[in-house]
Amino acid sequence: MCALVNNVYCVGRNYRLHAAELGNDVPDEPMIFLKPSHAVVPLDGSVLVMPEGRGTVHFEGELVIQASKEYVPGMKVDELIEFMALGIDFTLRDVQTVIKKKGHPWTAAKGFRNSAPLTPSIPFPGNDSLSDVDFTVLKNGEEVQRGNTADMIFSLQDIIDYIGENYGLGKGDLIFTGTPAGVGPVERGDVFELFWGDLRLGRCEIG
Repeated sequence: MCALVNNVYCVGRNYRLHAAELGNDVPDEPMIFLKPSHAVVPLDGSVLVMPEGRGTVHFEGELVIQASKEYVPGMKVDELIEFMALGIDFTLRDVQTVIKKKGHPWTAAKGFRNSAPLTPSIPFPGNDSLSDVDFTVLKNGEEVQRGNTADMIFSLQDIIDYIGENYGLGKGDLIFTGTPAGVGPVERGDVFELFWGDLRLGRCEIG
């Protein structure tokens, strides 16, 4: 992926089983929220410090794509995306529960530093080939999440069209495309490993 990171878009509730596990309704159009670019850090074996005294932190493993150029209407995914990676959308779940009830923005729960670690990138294999491979999240050596783009509610094409037409999508913009079922709490000392098929792309430890 290019070194430049501009906007960090995230898609909420893009897997039915994840929406169900949190008791949320399935959206009828992509649910988009933002993280600050400062939330993005390398998922390269580093120790990541999570906020303390703000309740439970949850992990959410995701496929991440980055725009290689400016989106124009009618553009296909394969024209826009050259590289992809895996990432974790760390979430202050207790904080999110409170602000959702109040109807407040999710930034306090989603936008803290270290909340969007990202693996090194790999070439984008093409939109039609993505569903040939699962991505997985291992926590302390055990698989906790398994995702496949075939299970997304909104496809990558739906997502780039929606973001591009409603908010704009330019070179360097990241899109966290949603998390499958299996999210759970994070504790100090936990080790996370993210795999694309059999290829381990990144690792981090919670400090």
